[in-house]
Parts: sequence; C-alpha cells; structure tokens
Amino acid sequence: MQKTNYVTIRGTKEGLILFLNDECSFSELVSELEDKLSSKYSQTREGPAVEVKVSVGNRYLSEEQTKQIQTIINDRKKLVINAFDSNVITKDEAEALKKEAQTATVVKVVRSGQVLQITGDLLLLGDVNPGGTVIATGNIYVMGVLRGIAHAGCDGNKDAVISASKMEPSQLRIAEIVNRSPDTKDNEVHEMECAYIGKDNKIAIERVQHLGKLRPKITNV
Repeated sequence: MQKTNYVTIRGTKEGLILFLNDECSFSELVSELEDKLSSKYSQTREGPAVEVKVSVGNRYLSEEQTKQIQTIINDRKKLVINAFDSNVITKDEAEALKKEAQTATVVKVVRSGQVLQITGDLLLLGDVNPGGTVIATGNIYVMGVLRGIAHAGCDGNKDAVISASKMEPSQLRIAEIVNRSPDTKDNEVHEMECAYIGKDNKIAIERVQHLGKLRPKITNV
C-alpha cells in the first residue's frame, strides 16, 4: 500500500506547525492526522504543553470540520492549538475587506451632537463643527474646517491619518492615541494639514505636502 503524506509536522521555536494537505479528501486527512498524532504524541507524553499552529492551505473548513480537527489535536493532552492558518476567506470576510478598502464621500456639515461613522476611508466635503464627530476605520480627509472631534483608524490602525483644509480640532484620535490640544499653525496661515502618529507614538501635525513621505503606501498609483 502506498504511503500517504497528507499531514506534515514541523517543529519550530514556538511549537509545532501541522501542514494539512488541501487536495485530498477530508476523511483521508482526518485518518492520517489521527494516526500520526497517536504515534508521536500519546496521552502519556511528558513535558509542558506544546502550542500547535494548523495550516490548511487552500482548503475551506466548515465549522464542523474545524471542530473535528480541534478535537483530534486537543485529545492529545500536551498539544494546544493557538491558531488556524488558511488562504481561504468566507464571502462575508471578503465583503468586509472590500468595504474596508473603499472611500466614502460625504457632502455635509457635521454639526454639534452629530456623529458620522463609516468603514474605510472618509472624504468629507464640508466642515466638522465644534461638538461634531467623525469616525473612520481608515483615513479621514476633511475638505473644510475641522473644529470638532476626528477619530481615524478606530479599529486600531496606527498608520491612519487625519487631514483637513483647516485644522482646529477639539480632539484628534488615531487608533487609541489621543491628542486633546494639538499644536496647530498660525490661523492666519491657511494650509492643509495632516495628523499622524510619529515615531514617539504621539500625534503630530504636518503640512499635507509631507504626507507622501510620512505614509508612502497611502497612494495606490
């Protein structure tokens, strides 16, 4: 009988990586996984628990199949799964990524008490009045006066930036970093500015002309 190799086990400094073949049937994969783990990692294996990363390549695993693999591995008392790695994403995940990469263009004035929140980048053609708030998971571009609150990278993206034709915010926030009293230029100098997180992990403000150097990946052309 020809020996199969649907499961490859590789040791690393962090633990083990299980490479699961993505071309064989799931039943064949499960059968070999059980055999290899039973022979190499028995219930009586001594020593501390070993963390396991499971790499499934281009195979889509249903919730039931994922649980089955988890059960096989977790039955070995010294093996603990810390991650599943797959090249496949669900339709919902793909739609979320697409939405995240989009820029929402809004034409309005965000008045006191109003909150404008979007997924992806925000291009606001209008002012943000004192007491108004704009929030985005990506970058925020205000083609007007920013006098209220702006929170870019609200999901934790520290590379996000906030830009405004006139920067007079009551609060700037990028990811979890907050600057309540940002240093701004003389109000008589009408320059478009951008706020970003600098190397000191604090929010800094520069002329928008420097944005290309500060965030070279921000352009897609």
